[in-house]
Amino acid sequence: MSVRAKFRCHFIQKADSDSHRTIHMSPVTADTEENKSWSKYTPGGQLQMVISNPAAFEQFEQGKEYFIDIQPAQ
Repeated sequence: MSVRAKFRCHFIQKADSDSHRTIHMSPVTADTEENKSWSKYTPGGQLQMVISNPAAFEQFEQGKEYFIDIQPAQ
């Protein structure tokens, strides 16, 4: 089984050394069918990632929404 959630990037914190970025995200709370598929009521939570690969951290943009797919690692 997997869960797909939608998160919005609220803030991107750049390291002083420019070696990494910390991505701050929280669930999208719009009342849409897409969001209801994973959260029955108002979703809550936070996701924070420290990313040191420039090719990866450049994929994130403040204010943009992203799907997060969660499934067991095998």
